[in-house]
Amino acid sequence: MSKPKWVGGFPTEAEAKRARDAARAGANRGEFVDRNKVTVEEYLRKWLEDHALEVKPRTSAGYAHIIRVYVAPRIGPMRLQALKTTNLTGLYRDLSEGGGVGGKPLAARTVEYVHAVMRKALADAVNNDQILTSNPALNAKRPRKELHQPVVMWNAENLAAFLETTSRHRMHAYFQLAAYTGARRGELMNLRWSDVHLGDGPFIRVRGTVAVIERRRVEGTTKGGRERTISIDPDTVGHLVRHRAEQEQERQVAGASWVDDDHVFRQELGLPMFPDSPTALMAKLLRQHNQGAVGLGRKPLPLIRLHDLRHLHATLLLKAGVPVHVVAHRLGHADPAITLRVYAHVLDDQASHAATVFRQLMETSERGEETADEARYGTQGPRDVP
Repeated sequence: MSKPKWVGGFPTEAEAKRARDAARAGANRGEFVDRNKVTVEEYLRKWLEDHALEVKPRTSAGYAHIIRVYVAPRIGPMRLQALKTTNLTGLYRDLSEGGGVGGKPLAARTVEYVHAVMRKALADAVNNDQILTSNPALNAKRPRKELHQPVVMWNAENLAAFLETTSRHRMHAYFQLAAYTGARRGELMNLRWSDVHLGDGPFIRVRGTVAVIERRRVEGTTKGGRERTISIDPDTVGHLVRHRAEQEQERQVAGASWVDDDHVFRQELGLPMFPDSPTALMAKLLRQHNQGAVGLGRKPLPLIRLHDLRHLHATLLLKAGVPVHVVAHRLGHADPAITLRVYAHVLDDQASHAATVFRQLMETSERGEETADEARYGTQGPRDVP
């Protein structure tokens, strides 16, 4: 007869008894797993398999990368039940000092992401799998967050100058649509002509997005999992009409080599594009623009990312007084509170002018009342009625 094992880590006696009964049944089937011997790496591998059912493939791939590159080589062999807060604090310190490529310091933002993954996984070890009684990640110390440098942002004139440069490229309509809708790059890479309405009340319907996972192009739902429509202006309609005509010309030139597809933005032979393509193209076109500007003695444009066109779209609309909930819908934010948080600096700028705007409204109202009094009583004002 084998000697029984004592296993701890249960929050209540009832939970311990249930685990005992499950262990006995598993042992009878030859499936018993000694919880005391489960390592951090073994648990995280199983957690990834289970968690993949609840998150997008790209998110799951990100978790797997974090665990494989940063966690498993350092604390993977440890027993999960022996993992302490100090072990995680040490992990984060080691990563921040030399966890990057070639032993360089790892960015605080990446260390924070490692912590987020560990906190989530270990929370499931407590609440779902009941291997741990508490989450050691909750009180782990992380590197001090880096102070973000002020983001360089274009204004409307900068955008117009850049779009003038892109107008000579076959992907001009992409940059026009990105700037004029605020849609994410993956959402536009997923856009079909069947989701583009160019008639009365023109709009595009955003149904999904595109990501790259292990060098493969993968289509899925939008970030929030919801479809939305975004209105477009007549000028953007004209650019899309020209883009479709040029795409038809490319199809005729390609002949039998053309890949028949409904995507709005494609390669020259019709194949769907990867989301990284417009990112690299924008950097290239921006360099060309600035080289030309310098040659003409003009001021070059500040260097921004493709994603910053989305921020520019939201910023210009908010500064123009468009309601936050309208901007939130265009951006695909699930809650206007997200928009308020991300663009608080823009709204703070608007708030600083609120008192002046209110006074101007009151002055207009007072002038209107004076004009009405003059029309009713003359320039002498109202008279006392005896």
